[in-house]
Amino acid sequence: MDLKQVPKLKHTDSNNFFLLAGPCAIEGEEMALRIAEKVVRITDDLKIPYIFKGSFKKANRSRIDSFTGIGDEKALKILEKVSKTFDVPTVTDIHEVSDAQKAAQYVDVLQIPAFLVRQTDLVVAAAQTGKVVNLKKGQFMSPEAMQHAVQKVKDSGSDKAWITDRGTMFGYQDMIVDFRGIPTMRQFAPTVLDVTHSLQQPNQSSGVTGGRPDMIETIARAGVVNHVDGLFIETHFDPANAKSDGANMLDLQHLEGLLTRLVTIRKTISSF
Repeated sequence: MDLKQVPKLKHTDSNNFFLLAGPCAIEGEEMALRIAEKVVRITDDLKIPYIFKGSFKKANRSRIDSFTGIGDEKALKILEKVSKTFDVPTVTDIHEVSDAQKAAQYVDVLQIPAFLVRQTDLVVAAAQTGKVVNLKKGQFMSPEAMQHAVQKVKDSGSDKAWITDRGTMFGYQDMIVDFRGIPTMRQFAPTVLDVTHSLQQPNQSSGVTGGRPDMIETIARAGVVNHVDGLFIETHFDPANAKSDGANMLDLQHLEGLLTRLVTIRKTISSF
């Protein structure tokens, strides 16, 4: 699909990767606007097409007492405010069929979580909204299998599908990115590398997912070198106190330096 189909998406002629970035979950208006303001400035300076990411609710949690959200409508309205304030598109996850139409009123891209990407009714409901559908590759799925998820979107009358690789299960408590899958999935749809979730360490005995944020730049560089169309990076100004996925998020203060180096790599490989 053409990136120009995404409303408000800027710098689409820059030959850069596009970026989905923001906090794991919407914790409140002030934090969302604070993060968005900084990422918008950075991406405008670097001419990176940017989509603000934030989950309006978190349905897949290890424990019943884990943070799930501040209220669906409240969080969705914050996403809408981010979009209007900074004139950028937004993306959020959906978990149930009824979420599709509800979230589509507020955001530009609907994301299907990795654990749910084989749920036909959910994928079809997302596609039928007319929004871009970002299909996260199941941690248990081969790259080749993602062609069927993309085909469900197409069979629902839409050509607006992306695939996002977020790593593959490697034992019980680790993830690994198989970069051989990038060119395979790019045959089916524009392909994004979810850098931060690929560094999760799930299934910890504490019930709180761990992570390896020290490896974010290593994975991101490899993704750019291997021609991913987009990058997905969760970032927060205080990861240690984030209400969801803090263990693998990028500290916001490091984002500008990282993206500057990644853009340089992209320009270098584009000459080959």
